[in-house]
Amino acid sequence: MFGRHARRELEDRVTRLETGERPRASRERIAAGEGARRAWGDGFGLLATRALQVIIVLILTTAVIWGMRELTTVVIPILLALIFASTFAPVTEWLRRRRVPAALAAVIVLLGIVALLTGVGWLVVWAVRDQWDDLSAQAQDGFAQVVEWSKTLPFMPDEAQLHEWGEQIVDFLTSAQFGSGALAGVGVVTNFITGLVLMIVVLFFFLKDGPTIWRFLLRPFSGEALARAERSGTKVVETLGSYVRGTAGVAAVDAVGIGIGLLILQVPLALPLAALVFVLAFIPIVGATVAGILAALVALVANGPINAIIVVGVVIVVNQLEGNFLQPVLMGRALKLHSLVILLALTIGTVLSGILGAVLAVPIAAVAWGVIKVWDGPDTPAKWARPHRRQ
Repeated sequence: MFGRHARRELEDRVTRLETGERPRASRERIAAGEGARRAWGDGFGLLATRALQVIIVLILTTAVIWGMRELTTVVIPILLALIFASTFAPVTEWLRRRRVPAALAAVIVLLGIVALLTGVGWLVVWAVRDQWDDLSAQAQDGFAQVVEWSKTLPFMPDEAQLHEWGEQIVDFLTSAQFGSGALAGVGVVTNFITGLVLMIVVLFFFLKDGPTIWRFLLRPFSGEALARAERSGTKVVETLGSYVRGTAGVAAVDAVGIGIGLLILQVPLALPLAALVFVLAFIPIVGATVAGILAALVALVANGPINAIIVVGVVIVVNQLEGNFLQPVLMGRALKLHSLVILLALTIGTVLSGILGAVLAVPIAAVAWGVIKVWDGPDTPAKWARPHRRQ
């Protein structure tokens, strides 16, 4: 009996194979699979797929940002070392072409960086330190005069609201937190010294063994992935170096131009204001605005409203020359980001890491855009970032 049952099953299988008929369970599984594919293949399914992909990307991005914030003492020094190494890469390459040993070239460049930063820092501190109290007092008096004048306008907020806004702005601009908040507290000082030492050590090895370190990091890649990684690394170094060198040049020209204008107009504290212009110029858009406001408030208190208006005009002219002439020449049009992108990057950087985040946000955004522009080739952006061809 068992033999007849087995023979009947075998005959049924042969019949199904000959006729192309599938077993019922297989047909049900196939139907279920086709139904699932149809469900994920229509418009709602595609939307769900994209939403799931976006959620995964956001989770990974959040995890990376959280990890970087937890390891700020390590991440920030490495990032600053990379920026300085990229900025002075032409000097390092020039020394190596002159057959200077790698270690000696790294020491020479590192000492030059330390001397340059120390000199610039000393000039800024020397210019601002002794006159900071006068500068803050005149800025507060100037803001008070602006508030008094605004009371005569019919559309301005009430006095209490203006007073509250004024206290918040003046406290931020003239407080110790704005000038030296990063050094407040023993723990923060310790982290600062640790980060500074780590940055110097990492910078030395980047200057000495940068190409070797980069080749080691490229070992997992091959083929097109290797070519893409090489293009991206070259673009990162070029973008960071061009951005920092260009920004420093623009900041110096801004400081000299506005400083000369303040001296001609006989505005007090012209040298400290010019030093602040140089420092704040490393924060695009916002820095120039803050520096112009401070200069105008001091001119308002010292020389009256007409002089303050002229100072505002000088700041606007210098900023226009910077945006339309200096930046394209010193930094290249390829590095010029849209103002909206800059503002968004500044906001995100400030929220995540304060003033240091605001300073680093724009070069990081420029690097990201630069990598996207060489993603599929030396002059071929990623597919989604390419402009549409008009028919």
